[in-house]
Amino acid sequence: MTQQNKIFIIGYSGHAYVVLDSILEQGLHVGGYFAKDYNVEDPYNLEFFGDERADDVSHVLDGNLIFPCIGDNAIRAKVVSFIKSKNFNQLSVLDKTALVSSKATIGLSTFVGKNAVINSLAKIGEGVIINTGAVIEHECIIGDFSHVAPNATLAGNVSLGSKVFFGVGAVAKQGISIGDNSIVGAGSVVISDIPANEVWVGNPARKIKTNFFQ
Repeated sequence: MTQQNKIFIIGYSGHAYVVLDSILEQGLHVGGYFAKDYNVEDPYNLEFFGDERADDVSHVLDGNLIFPCIGDNAIRAKVVSFIKSKNFNQLSVLDKTALVSSKATIGLSTFVGKNAVINSLAKIGEGVIINTGAVIEHECIIGDFSHVAPNATLAGNVSLGSKVFFGVGAVAKQGISIGDNSIVGAGSVVISDIPANEVWVGNPARKIKTNFFQ
């Protein structure tokens, strides 16, 4: 990132505020935000540039960077697909307090929040959220557009598919595999593999329904 680059964000509500803190605390410059509607509250005093899908946004983003601040996995996936289709410049945002191994890999448009830990040989896909205080142990694999919520812990060699939501304070023991589009509820303890498209909760976690919203 060169000194003159500005970062523009897509989406400007709760999750965006967390990302903005991480960007601004590193002395980086935010040029403004794209969204369907103007944010009346505007807590960061950002300029509004309208819907990113408008035909005339390329000149705004020329030479600059863009980051998706969308909490919903499926919507974030669509936004990143749009960004890639337009060849806009992506980045990853890592909070300055996050502890990330030099042997870990992190995809573009991924956010790593405050006090998160990503250990050796972990592989984090694109458009992922590793939220506040989450722990991703050695050799874990996190699929594209998944979200590991605050204070969740994945022991070594855990694999999450794409668009997985792993809830607040949930824990997965080592070697567990969780399929695409599945949801693990807050505080759950996962001790067996979870197939795709299922919702599991409890200690030990058990299936309660199929996830039809993908």
